[in-house]
Amino acid sequence: MTKEMRIFAFDFNGPAHLSAGTWRHPSDRGHEYTSLKYWTEYAQLLEKACFDGIFFADNDGYHENYRGSVADSLKDAAQIPTNDPAYLIPVMASVTKNLSFGVTSSTAYDVPYKLARKFSTLDHLTDGRIGWNVVTSYSTAAARNLAGKDQIEAHADRYARAEEFIDVATNLWEGSWEDDAVVVDRENGVYVDPSKVHDINYQGEHFSVPGIHQCEPSPQRTPVIFQAGGSPRGVELAAKTAEAVFMNAIDKPTLKKQVDALRAKAVEFGRDPEHIASLQMITIISAATDEEAQAKYQEYLKLVSYDGAMARYSGWTGLDMSSFDPDKPLKDVEAKGTATMLTFFQKVDAEKEWTPRDIAEYIGIGGTSPVIVGGPQTVADELVSWIEQSGVTGFNIANAVKFQDIKDFTEFVVPELQRRGVMRTSFAGSTLREHLFGEGVARLPQDHPGTAHRKLQPVEA
Repeated sequence: MTKEMRIFAFDFNGPAHLSAGTWRHPSDRGHEYTSLKYWTEYAQLLEKACFDGIFFADNDGYHENYRGSVADSLKDAAQIPTNDPAYLIPVMASVTKNLSFGVTSSTAYDVPYKLARKFSTLDHLTDGRIGWNVVTSYSTAAARNLAGKDQIEAHADRYARAEEFIDVATNLWEGSWEDDAVVVDRENGVYVDPSKVHDINYQGEHFSVPGIHQCEPSPQRTPVIFQAGGSPRGVELAAKTAEAVFMNAIDKPTLKKQVDALRAKAVEFGRDPEHIASLQMITIISAATDEEAQAKYQEYLKLVSYDGAMARYSGWTGLDMSSFDPDKPLKDVEAKGTATMLTFFQKVDAEKEWTPRDIAEYIGIGGTSPVIVGGPQTVADELVSWIEQSGVTGFNIANAVKFQDIKDFTEFVVPELQRRGVMRTSFAGSTLREHLFGEGVARLPQDHPGTAHRKLQPVEA
């Protein structure tokens, strides 16, 4: 019997995300992204459908490589404009009881001490329903505007910093305050017992953090750690430190290889692979029947913007795709941005000589994610097939038309998945970690390296 799948909505605090041009569809509500009413309505929709959570992608920079300008990105809302998603979380949490939230924050331009406080705060305000998606940032715009540098750091250097960053943050979360440090003793005038709060005395290559964490222990202490790197170094970091990994495989056999490789690498680091959830990104266009869904898909395809797709792809790869003839095969060149993007299309079809126009058509709906189009039975069959053939834990569901595609999924597909017993109908436990791994599992498992920081030393008076 197919195991119960974990389901997250994949979104972005801006008018458009991965799909190019579909914001023009009359049903698209992306232009409402500045409205709290929009996001609270969305949160309640997801909770009613028993989604495990919503995962917010984010970007410290913007796509400016296409034609050497951000202009085409702005025209197609290609991940710009964008607001900080973290500010949405407390409001969305206030109108839900079980929906969880994954939030992207980069290790490239933040510091662990500040980030630890941010996520402790969010964990408190959501009653333990928060996760941190660790990214290393690939944008030269971010490097220039946040660090005053013309280029991003080398791939290996970014990941070395990220690994140490996670170590510092988990040290603050796990090793600074004891569980019973907050006593609120009114009679003796002691709010926090100083003997139960500890300096972490961290000194590393990238960070020096001698003091205590600013926040008292939150429900999860450490937020659920997400990671999405597809490079060998990214997989290594995920196997060592992540609790949930977002994957973007082109097909089921490729996804199975990725899941198996991640699990094997986790074992090498002394971790139980069952303590790492895997979530495949997928775009779903559904309707009451297959025919209606296919008609909707064809309608979407007519809206795809070549320039919008190329603005995104140029940003992902670090290339200016305007320098290539749209209809001539694109030869391999070294990518400055995301290392996995240039080889992605060779894996899709190794025999095909991909042109920029081919790439634009492929990523126009849902970016690089697979796309499932169909009625309830067709979509449910396909999702179950991905689970059974790959061993993946669940899905990160992207949209082409904002709000409407997820609403359609909740209306048409969710009841079918629940009827088959492969999607939850209620929640056991209250924290994100419990949603992923079972009731009572609110804290980091003992085999996670972050738990080594639980060996506490008294703070000096």
